[in-house]
Amino acid sequence: MSYTPFKPNTLGLIQLTDIDLREIAPFIDWVFFFMAWRMSGKYEGIETACDCESCKVGWLQQFLPEERPKAEEALKLYKDAQEMLRRFLDEKIVRVNASFGIFEGFANDDDIFIQSDQQLFTIPTLRQQHPATDGFCYSLADFVAPENDYVGVFATTIQGVEAFAESYEKDDDVYNSILAKTLSDRLAEAAAEWLHYKVRREYWGYAADENLTIKEMLKTQYSGIRPAVGYPSLPDQSIIFALDPILKFNEIGIKLTENGAMFPNASVCGLYFAHPKSKYFMIGKIDENQFKDYARRSGKSPDVLHKWMAANL
Repeated sequence: MSYTPFKPNTLGLIQLTDIDLREIAPFIDWVFFFMAWRMSGKYEGIETACDCESCKVGWLQQFLPEERPKAEEALKLYKDAQEMLRRFLDEKIVRVNASFGIFEGFANDDDIFIQSDQQLFTIPTLRQQHPATDGFCYSLADFVAPENDYVGVFATTIQGVEAFAESYEKDDDVYNSILAKTLSDRLAEAAAEWLHYKVRREYWGYAADENLTIKEMLKTQYSGIRPAVGYPSLPDQSIIFALDPILKFNEIGIKLTENGAMFPNASVCGLYFAHPKSKYFMIGKIDENQFKDYARRSGKSPDVLHKWMAANL
């Protein structure tokens, strides 16, 4: 998949701290918020059901009678989340931080190489063993040229929510504690969405003329992708340790556990690709030969790597 790499407007690491929450909140994907509460279903236009009774009744009319109790429950949850968002903003309870950058890079076979601080970092990737719907077996390395290309990395985090949630737990208010945590999780993803938009339009600039609505962005109608560590196309959580020295997690308040989990939990980390044919995909199961090759390329013993890759074996 040859292409002409797009030279970024800004090269190197950039860190943003205390990003205005009012910029981030519109990028929340409420579908996934409701899914976190095990409330499946579509609640289109829920933001129009304001506090007046006529708006609420009008919104509920779009649902079948047997669906209305669940929709009313979703509306209450949404309003509670909106109230907590207002508290987050007015009382400065949380801070939104980000670390990201576009760096010189290239791919060799299924490995991606990133040049940062005069060091060459290796990001090993996996390849599908069962073809995608277009008949091709993808690897993320397919979206990086063998020379003179660029690769982006990012991390977003919501700081301060743990102490806020604990204040509810001390009062045995489990509902609001969970609400704070699930809302902060969605804010971390919203910050990643907002940041990717800024990268496409400004920092990298390969889609400077992009004119998508937020709803269209949430449906991934933009050019390029941002697979997160631990997600289907980048399932090896240990990759996060390779990204740490590039992104300098500690400088934006992220700590890593020995299992590669980020703290605070409301944090997201991954890669940016600008290749016009880049797409999201799922690695799925891999065989023993690819596993051994991946272990060799990642510099980890098969025994150590097995715990990171169990879901894909």
